[in-house]
Amino acid sequence: MNKEELVKEIAKKAKVSQKDAAEVLNATLDTIEKTVSKGKKITLVGFGTFEARKRAARTGRNPQTGSEIKIPAKTVPAFSAGKKFKELVK
Repeated sequence: MNKEELVKEIAKKAKVSQKDAAEVLNATLDTIEKTVSKGKKITLVGFGTFEARKRAARTGRNPQTGSEIKIPAKTVPAFSAGKKFKELVK
């Protein structure tokens, strides 16, 4: 399912226009992105948690040459599914 299909499904279930559904979805995603980028966590009980996680520096290999390369530490976005969501996916 892509974003357009998701907007149509939200509009149908919430009985609102696709334009309104798209605005709400965009506002939700924007809020999640800004909050996580500030290092804060968003928990939606039953659905899951969005957070920023630190990834340690490590050594990797260049697949073309086989030489070792240093991969720097960085912070990445992460999602952990909630219990209810995990049970639905089984």
